[in-house]
Amino acid sequence: MEDVLKVYEKPYNRSEPVVCLDEKPVSLHAEVRPSQPARPGHLAKRDSEYERCGTANVFCAVEPKAGRHFTFATPDRSGFEFAKVIFHLALHYADANKIHLVLDNLNIHRQKSLTDALGDEVGAEVWSRFTVHYTPRHGSWLNQAEIEIGLFARQCLGKRRMPKLQHLQRESKAWNRRMNRDKITIDWRFTRKKARATFPYHRNSFTRSEN
Repeated sequence: MEDVLKVYEKPYNRSEPVVCLDEKPVSLHAEVRPSQPARPGHLAKRDSEYERCGTANVFCAVEPKAGRHFTFATPDRSGFEFAKVIFHLALHYADANKIHLVLDNLNIHRQKSLTDALGDEVGAEVWSRFTVHYTPRHGSWLNQAEIEIGLFARQCLGKRRMPKLQHLQRESKAWNRRMNRDKITIDWRFTRKKARATFPYHRNSFTRSEN
């Protein structure tokens, strides 16, 4: 936990961006009966019945202090799709000396996903661009990408029904452009000092060292 929080406490440094990444499953639904849009004096109406059209996935990445947002709607949450996202981030930050990447412990969040997709040499080279900081088990809430996913779920998905991956991709890109245009940042306030005051791990460690 302290490793992740220490990275968050670093002042903004363009040559060492801090990027948080996570993913969200999305259910695809189609309308069965035409909806009625709102008009003067009448509320919009939508039938409660819908058709299930499978599932998709959205990778959400954010550089919190710079207000840079990356949204990738993909057919699944596979290692191959993860590798494509990481490759895209490496290209975007081509001039950075080091990219700090915050991830949870999902099994695809490993170098193997890149070497399987890109080959051993290229995959290892791309992965070496990143210094990875994993959140502790049961501590994925420390990943600011979860805040990004919450924003995406409310502002982009809402209660709308999206029947196809292409529709989700189009809407995701539009939301992503708007967030980057407005440079929406995340004001993270949970520090190592607050963590030590909240959780007993630091006091227990100090006691053991003295004994």
